[in-house]
Amino acid sequence: MIKKKVKLKVFPIVVMLLILVPVLTIVFLTKQSLKSVEQDPSHITEEVIDETQPVVNTTKSIINPYTDPSVTVGKSYYDHQGEEDAQRNSIIVHDNTYLQNTGIDYISEKTFEVVAILEGTVISVKEDETLGNVIEIKHENNLISTYQSLSEITIKKGDVVTQGQVLGKSGTNELDKELGNHLHFEIYENGQPVNPINYLNKEVQEKKN
Repeated sequence: MIKKKVKLKVFPIVVMLLILVPVLTIVFLTKQSLKSVEQDPSHITEEVIDETQPVVNTTKSIINPYTDPSVTVGKSYYDHQGEEDAQRNSIIVHDNTYLQNTGIDYISEKTFEVVAILEGTVISVKEDETLGNVIEIKHENNLISTYQSLSEITIKKGDVVTQGQVLGKSGTNELDKELGNHLHFEIYENGQPVNPINYLNKEVQEKKN
């Protein structure tokens, strides 16, 4: 009888051990797994990595200051490294004075719309007796575009314009009177006139947050 009682007392202890051992094992393995996740950065999701990148590089092409396909070049930029014939055709004669052309003159028989080559801020809108109506727009990358000889203007100083937005229409001025209806267009980089042909339809790099 004594032996039977001993066996009955031992049985519940064995059952409890069989239950506790697996539970404790699971708890231990779970803690170890959590520690490995905290220490291993490879568990960071791809979405989190993408959100931590503050700068994205994009490129945008500078467009022509007009959209009318009938527009052609009437007078080119005076290139100091260019050929003699090209330089001769880039000279402006006004009041018996010879001037080197600091931009490109676009001509057409009919009036055409003038558009912004890039997005930017209008820093100047003025009427000049010699140059006609003039617009200046400041862009990123230290670029300024200038549009002269306009017959109409559809924007004002301080406006933020988008690329391709209509700024006005071509017209005439006293400086290039022989060209008739035209747009005199210039680009300045870091305050110096540059040959627009080297910038138009070329890509410029921007940085956006």
